[in-house]
Amino acid sequence: MLQKLILASASPRRRELMGYFPIPIEVVVPEVDESVTLGMGPAPFAVMLARRKASAVVALKGDKYPVLGADTIVVVGEEILGKPRDAADAVRMLSLLSGRTHQVITGVAILWEGKEKVFSVSTDVTFKPLTEKEIAAYIATKEPMDKAGAYAIQGTGGFMVTTINGSASNVIGLPVAEVITALQNLGFLEGLAPK
Repeated sequence: MLQKLILASASPRRRELMGYFPIPIEVVVPEVDESVTLGMGPAPFAVMLARRKASAVVALKGDKYPVLGADTIVVVGEEILGKPRDAADAVRMLSLLSGRTHQVITGVAILWEGKEKVFSVSTDVTFKPLTEKEIAAYIATKEPMDKAGAYAIQGTGGFMVTTINGSASNVIGLPVAEVITALQNLGFLEGLAPK
C-alpha cells in the first residue's frame, strides 16, 4: 500500500515546500474558524489552529494517513497579525513592521493512527525601515493580500527583510526540518520517503 500525506491546508506555499520530498500528497482544505482567541498567547494560538485544521480533516478522512495541519502567524510586540482585510489594513501592518524585528510563528499538528506531534516554531525577522512609497508600491503588487503580516519573503516582499534568525522555511509557512523530523519520529518516513 502506497503511503501518502494529507495536507490540511489551502496554502500553495506549504504544498510547494512538501513537494520537494518523495511523498505523495493529497490536499484537503478544512473549514475552520481562524478568529483570534483573546487571552491566548501567540504560539498556543497557532498550535490550536493547526490542531483544529488537522482534526477537521481527520473527521472527514480518518487518520489512516498522516494529516498535517499548520497555521502561520506574525507577531509584533503583543499584536498577532493575520491576513490583511484590505489595502488599508496592509498599510497598517507593513508600517508596524517597518524597521522592527517581529516573530513568525507556525503551529504544526500531525495526526496519524491515534498518534500526534504538535509543536510550534518561531523565527525572528527584521525589516528595513520602509518608505510610504515602498509600502504603496508593494501593496499594488497584490502579493500582501493573502499573507499573514501582509508580506511574502519568497516573493517581492523579500526586499524588506534584512535578517532572519531561525528557520527560513517557517517564514514561508512551514518549518520543513521540524516537520520532516516529526514524520520520521512518528515512523511515517524512513530517511525522506514513506516507509
